[in-house]
Amino acid sequence: MSQTTKYKRILLKLSGEALMGDDSYGINRATIDRIVQEVKSVVDLGVQVAIVIGGGNIFRGVAPAASGMDRATADYMGMLATVMNALALQDAMKRAGIISRVQSALTIAQVAEPYVRGKAIQYLEENKVVVFGAGTGNPFFTTDTAAALRGMEMGADIVIKATKVDGVYTDDPKKNPDAVRYQTVTFDEVIGRNLKVMDATAFALCRDQKMNICVLSIFKAGALKRMVLGEDEGTLVHC
Repeated sequence: MSQTTKYKRILLKLSGEALMGDDSYGINRATIDRIVQEVKSVVDLGVQVAIVIGGGNIFRGVAPAASGMDRATADYMGMLATVMNALALQDAMKRAGIISRVQSALTIAQVAEPYVRGKAIQYLEENKVVVFGAGTGNPFFTTDTAAALRGMEMGADIVIKATKVDGVYTDDPKKNPDAVRYQTVTFDEVIGRNLKVMDATAFALCRDQKMNICVLSIFKAGALKRMVLGEDEGTLVHC
């Protein structure tokens, strides 16, 4: 019997650092394969999945050379790193039997389609996973902001920020063993308690457009699946 999901279409925000595993930079093959299996678990439920990927795992390796560099130039380098990650993710999904498409906010016709909203929505409706690279295509905006923006453009039911921590806590759980995970928290409470969820621009965009956010760990087996099934997983930030 098929399971009933709480969400039909999700926007998953993955950090580039998530692809590193225990490596200091770059892409760890075993780690990206594990992440793809988590994505596959919800695709198999019939959930439509769009992904925004960061580039910190690659850009971290060249960051020292970018010190003192023009900010816009450094940001464009970071965007190119996200396209590399998007291609790696697509390749890993192909190995797992998932059909996916990469769309880039920067025009790189030889390696990725340009971002076209209507085409991306069509792919989602065809149950293809869409991976968005190059952020918003503009410097000075983070991939968190790109995730919020693409989530709204795609008509996603929720933006999921997949991290190494399984939710939003009262304090840093790595430093304070008594820190407690919030099951749910409102946007106003996040601001009032100065909790770290997304960067300010992305958070304000989600708040203004009443787009709920879920923070969960992509490394916790089955967490993504449990979340889309409506179970208590991660932290839900809501209006």
